Amino acid sequence: MPQITEIFFDCDNTLVLSEELAFEACADLTNEILEKRGISDRYTGDQLIQDFVGQNFRGMMISLQAKYNFDMSKEELEGFVKKEEDKVIAKLVEKAQPCVGATEELEKLAKSNKYHLAVVSSSALRRVQASIKKVGQDKFFEENMVFSAATSLPKPTSKPDPAIYNYALEVCKKKPEETVTIEDSKSGALSAIRAGIHVIGYVGSYPGDDKKIEMTKALTDLGARVIMKDWSEFQDCLAQIEQLEDE
Repeated sequence: MPQITEIFFDCDNTLVLSEELAFEACADLTNEILEKRGISDRYTGDQLIQDFVGQNFRGMMISLQAKYNFDMSKEELEGFVKKEEDKVIAKLVEKAQPCVGATEELEKLAKSNKYHLAVVSSSALRRVQASIKKVGQDKFFEENMVFSAATSLPKPTSKPDPAIYNYALEVCKKKPEETVTIEDSKSGALSAIRAGIHVIGYVGSYPGDDKKIEMTKALTDLGARVIMKDWSEFQDCLAQIEQLEDE
């Protein structure tokens, strides 16, 4: 059986605690779009996380149009995508923190030199790079080993579409069965599973035990092979997947 040689990492709320900051910025723009169309509903950052976690802003806007039955021109959408990216990056550069324990595990992996490492995110490339740089994780990834569904592909997409994982596998010259990814959202896990990649579901960034239990079930039901509650469990989770590969 193939050995694990590649580890992919989702970024938002997996490596860097960025979702809450990003959704704060998104809520302002989402409400501006709704107001412009005479729709009375308004979102807070938390409500957006409930509805759209794991999607990038472009994906969220497509879902929003479907939910409220309106159309947005390509030009208007791209204008808002750019505006959102700038707002979010400003917040991240000011306030982003690493997920507890993530940097320490990256350090161990870099020292072991056993695996190739890459970041595979739905978010815009500038945003992912700003996030990992702010928390000092950029040094663990070669410059061209940060992949973005919003930026890296010829046609922008968002997880759960597997396109970004398929692209990352192609660039890294890896097979799905020799690859593990760490994902915290349903859309992220589904994207990797559709690409045939082993998933470690990470629930450590979710607030409260109830949400962690709910997400453990959701990620397991989708097909995550192992669930990780804290980054300190990472080596054990990886060993479990490697054992599955040996059987």
